[in-house]
Amino acid sequence: MTVKEEISVIVLAAGQGRRMNSKVQKQFMLLQDKPVLYYSLKCFQESNVMRIILVTGETEIEYCKKEIVEKYQFDKVTDVIAGGTERYDSVEQGLNCITGGIVLIHDGARPFVNLEMIQQSIEAAREYGACTVGMPVKDTIKVVNENGIGIDTPDRSTLWQIQTPQTFQVSLIKEAYARMRKSKMGNITDDTMLVEYYCNTKVKVIEGDYRNLKITTPEDMILAEGILQYQ
Repeated sequence: MTVKEEISVIVLAAGQGRRMNSKVQKQFMLLQDKPVLYYSLKCFQESNVMRIILVTGETEIEYCKKEIVEKYQFDKVTDVIAGGTERYDSVEQGLNCITGGIVLIHDGARPFVNLEMIQQSIEAAREYGACTVGMPVKDTIKVVNENGIGIDTPDRSTLWQIQTPQTFQVSLIKEAYARMRKSKMGNITDDTMLVEYYCNTKVKVIEGDYRNLKITTPEDMILAEGILQYQ
């Protein structure tokens, strides 16, 4: 009998959201009467992902269980666990719940992930080992030094803004984290950095969606409301 490949997703919802200037964490702010986090969980619930691991703050675990997972009947959420001090600590806590297969890692503050992105990410991770969604940048990018002086203008045609989900073969991303822990690397903002640096793996970049924004500032909530109304 063929063993079915496990497909899991780690949804990160432990951020503090200091740039929102709000007492409510961004992933729990209401977007058309539902928490921002609801929208990505709903999409993964409706996808071919088999298991959702929700990583949140220690004090938000019961809220997430009762007011989001149970309230909206997200029965694919098998674990609601506490994250760590840094983003990569939270990812690692989620990885500890998974043994094999394919894993997607997604920011809970990105409410507009869609089914096509998820499926394409899984297929690309099977083929390449690691994949991320992203979009070509629209603006000219300047490299600026510590004195605020522009020192370089990269070719815009080669630049993409990276989004989530980022998707991996579980064995690969676990190996990258194990090697990272031994080296004590800091300033990690992106999981693809780890497999590139520690496992010498090229990451496939596939097209996401400009609407797949990460809610970070109050202006982003205005954009998100507009996207929901359009959809």
